[in-house]
Amino acid sequence: MLKKKIKKIDIIKDLNKKTGFSLNFSKKILDDLLSILLKNLKSGNLSLKNIGTFKVIKKKERKGRNPKTKEEFIIFARKSIIFKPSKKIIDSLNN
Repeated sequence: MLKKKIKKIDIIKDLNKKTGFSLNFSKKILDDLLSILLKNLKSGNLSLKNIGTFKVIKKKERKGRNPKTKEEFIIFARKSIIFKPSKKIIDSLNN
Protein backbone atom coordinates (compact mmCIF):
# COMPACT_ATOMS: atom_id res chain seq x y z
CA MET A 1 0.00 0.00 0.00
CA LEU A 2 1.31 3.44 -0.91
CA LYS A 3 1.73 6.22 1.63
CA LYS A 4 -0.49 9.27 1.40
CA LYS A 5 2.39 11.58 2.22
CA ILE A 6 5.81 10.90 0.77
CA LYS A 7 9.07 12.63 1.49
CA LYS A 8 11.83 13.58 -0.87
CA ILE A 9 13.98 10.74 0.46
CA ASP A 10 11.18 8.27 -0.43
CA ILE A 11 11.30 9.42 -4.06
CA ILE A 12 15.11 9.15 -4.03
CA LYS A 13 14.99 5.60 -2.65
CA ASP A 14 12.33 4.59 -5.18
CA LEU A 15 14.42 6.03 -8.02
CA ASN A 16 17.42 4.15 -6.62
CA LYS A 17 15.52 0.83 -6.64
CA LYS A 18 14.06 1.25 -10.12
CA THR A 19 17.20 2.49 -11.90
CA GLY A 20 20.03 1.03 -9.85
CA PHE A 21 21.65 4.46 -9.51
CA SER A 22 23.31 5.30 -6.22
CA LEU A 23 21.38 7.29 -3.62
CA ASN A 24 23.64 10.31 -4.15
CA PHE A 25 23.13 10.25 -7.92
CA SER A 26 19.37 9.77 -7.48
CA LYS A 27 19.32 12.75 -5.12
CA LYS A 28 21.22 14.84 -7.67
CA ILE A 29 18.75 13.89 -10.41
CA LEU A 30 15.78 14.90 -8.25
CA ASP A 31 17.45 18.15 -7.11
CA ASP A 32 18.31 19.05 -10.72
CA LEU A 33 14.77 18.29 -11.87
CA LEU A 34 13.28 20.47 -9.12
CA SER A 35 15.66 23.35 -9.89
CA ILE A 36 14.77 23.17 -13.61
CA LEU A 37 11.05 23.21 -12.77
CA LEU A 38 11.49 26.14 -10.38
CA LYS A 39 13.56 28.13 -12.88
CA ASN A 40 10.87 27.67 -15.54
CA LEU A 41 8.08 28.53 -13.10
CA LYS A 42 9.78 31.80 -12.17
CA SER A 43 9.58 32.87 -15.81
CA GLY A 44 5.86 32.03 -16.06
CA ASN A 45 3.60 29.03 -16.43
CA LEU A 46 5.03 25.58 -17.10
CA SER A 47 3.34 23.03 -19.31
CA LEU A 48 4.59 19.43 -19.38
CA LYS A 49 3.18 17.32 -22.21
CA ASN A 50 1.10 14.34 -21.00
CA ILE A 51 1.60 15.43 -17.37
CA GLY A 52 -0.13 18.75 -16.85
CA THR A 53 0.28 22.47 -16.39
CA PHE A 54 1.71 24.37 -13.44
CA LYS A 55 0.27 27.88 -13.29
CA VAL A 56 1.59 30.74 -11.17
CA ILE A 57 -1.18 32.78 -9.57
CA LYS A 58 -0.93 35.99 -7.59
CA LYS A 59 -2.86 36.22 -4.34
CA LYS A 60 -3.83 39.62 -3.02
CA GLU A 61 -3.21 40.90 0.48
CA ARG A 62 -6.12 40.18 2.81
CA LYS A 63 -7.17 40.13 6.43
CA GLY A 64 -6.98 36.89 8.34
CA ARG A 65 -8.22 35.92 11.78
CA ASN A 66 -6.97 33.47 14.37
CA PRO A 67 -10.10 31.40 15.12
CA LYS A 68 -9.01 30.71 18.69
CA THR A 69 -8.14 34.24 19.83
CA LYS A 70 -10.17 36.18 17.22
CA GLU A 71 -7.05 38.30 16.65
CA GLU A 72 -6.92 39.84 13.16
CA PHE A 73 -3.73 40.06 11.11
CA ILE A 74 -2.65 40.78 7.54
CA ILE A 75 -1.91 37.93 5.14
CA PHE A 76 0.57 39.46 2.71
CA ALA A 77 0.31 39.28 -1.08
CA ARG A 78 2.17 36.34 -2.51
CA LYS A 79 2.52 34.03 -5.48
CA SER A 80 1.20 30.51 -5.42
CA ILE A 81 1.16 27.54 -7.79
CA ILE A 82 -1.80 25.53 -9.03
CA PHE A 83 -1.53 22.29 -11.00
CA LYS A 84 -3.98 21.14 -13.65
CA PRO A 85 -3.32 17.53 -14.65
CA SER A 86 -3.53 16.44 -18.27
CA LYS A 87 -6.44 14.39 -19.56
CA LYS A 88 -4.12 11.38 -19.82
CA ILE A 89 -3.26 11.57 -16.09
CA ILE A 90 -6.92 12.00 -15.12
CA ASP A 91 -7.94 9.04 -17.29
CA SER A 92 -5.24 6.82 -15.78
CA LEU A 93 -6.45 7.72 -12.27
CA ASN A 94 -10.04 6.87 -13.11
CA ASN A 95 -9.27 3.48 -14.68
